[in-house]
Amino acid sequence: MFWFKLLGGLAVAIGILGIRVISQWEKGVIFRLGKFAGEIAPGLNWVIPVIDSIYHVDMRIRTMDVVPQEVMTKDSVPTKIDAVVYYQIFDAQKSITGVENFSYASTLLAQSKLRDVVGKYDLDTLLASKDKIGDEVLTILQGPTDDWGVHVKSVEIKNIEIPDNMKRAMAKESEAMREKRARLVKASAEQEASKMFAEAARILVDSPNGMILRQLQTWQEIGAEQNSLIVLVPTEFAKILSPNK
Repeated sequence: MFWFKLLGGLAVAIGILGIRVISQWEKGVIFRLGKFAGEIAPGLNWVIPVIDSIYHVDMRIRTMDVVPQEVMTKDSVPTKIDAVVYYQIFDAQKSITGVENFSYASTLLAQSKLRDVVGKYDLDTLLASKDKIGDEVLTILQGPTDDWGVHVKSVEIKNIEIPDNMKRAMAKESEAMREKRARLVKASAEQEASKMFAEAARILVDSPNGMILRQLQTWQEIGAEQNSLIVLVPTEFAKILSPNK
């Protein structure tokens, strides 16, 4: 009777100790006596105590911050660039057996590839094409990480730091470009205005009445703006008083 109770208690203990709960966002990888024995789905599961060991693998999308890297661009400008990598495990077994620490390995690989890619571009291209550079790093990362059961979904360039003297030089360049555009716009406006004035003068010369109307309009504008008195002198009288005569 004692042995039956002992065996019954031992069976209950084994049953309780073998219970494992896997969360919805996880997969369980079982190793039996050190050898891969399979994967278990989310929910309530049972494994053999002592003999089986289980690893919980998070299958959600994760983010990985790439430590800011000091890189020399193609045009010899020192920059510091950092990025964020979004990745997800698609093969739980490979993520355990294919690499010792997939997160750390992915971080080092991302740092190395980021430096390699950035070094191929000059500063202007780097500042204007962050998305393109991120896509190129993504393509390079996807090859090696697939062997680790990790799928890199996106690489986003967060920030690009450049020296202060370079910032001042770029600000001066931008200011000079804006001044150049302003002068070109002003010159274009003056050119257009001169053409319109020439056309107006031609019309006034061809139309005697038009010249008189323009003269009257000018007098009206002078009198309205300056509140002055205008004395009209006949043309014949003005010719007599002219010093040239």
